[in-house]
Amino acid sequence: MEKQFMTMKERPVSERPYEKCLAYGPEALSDGELLAVILRSGTRECSALELAWKILEKHPVYKGIAGLYHMKIGMLKEIPGIGNVKAIEILCILELSKRLSRASVAREADFSSPEYIAAYYMESMRHLEEERVLLLLLDGKHRLMKEIFLSQGTANSAYVSVKSIFTEAFRHEAVHIILLHNHPSGCPEPSREDLVLTRRIREAGELLGIPLTDHIIIGDQCFTSLREQKMM
Repeated sequence: MEKQFMTMKERPVSERPYEKCLAYGPEALSDGELLAVILRSGTRECSALELAWKILEKHPVYKGIAGLYHMKIGMLKEIPGIGNVKAIEILCILELSKRLSRASVAREADFSSPEYIAAYYMESMRHLEEERVLLLLLDGKHRLMKEIFLSQGTANSAYVSVKSIFTEAFRHEAVHIILLHNHPSGCPEPSREDLVLTRRIREAGELLGIPLTDHIIIGDQCFTSLREQKMM
């Protein structure tokens, strides 16, 4: 029977991810080669490298390595050769990349800086397909005390309870609070609902003595600080 594909050992050294990494470093590997190293093996019909490219082209809208952030375990398992183990490994690598991105920003930095907050949360929020709302509880020196998940909605909206915000703020003895959410569209411009919610929380915070210092909207590699834009 005629062979359908070349095994990794039969390929030129320049096309073998492990050997290429040893010779030139991981930065020399393509996106497909990096993923092939993680996969380790392919199937009878295709090599690990060919399987990696199938994964990178799987998503109907988002192609390439960025598309991995939009893939759930079920979609990965639709690809022949990807079972629970490989799918979980891929998802864990993605989560690791998000956490590495956040870890690269020093935790003791001043959370009064919108640029710092946006950099801290950008990779974990800009790929989300639904709006997710977080409450950041800060101490008197604007250091992060606790991050509270408030709500997750559709691609266009998420429900937030003002009462739950200040219940959490009092419980953890926060001095300042910041509201943070993403826009799946990638555009961080605030909606009318965003502005109304911000005003309600700001007014409640003034009465209760726990000020809302900012509301930050995360887009795709961009953000809007309502405080900086004087929209609060």
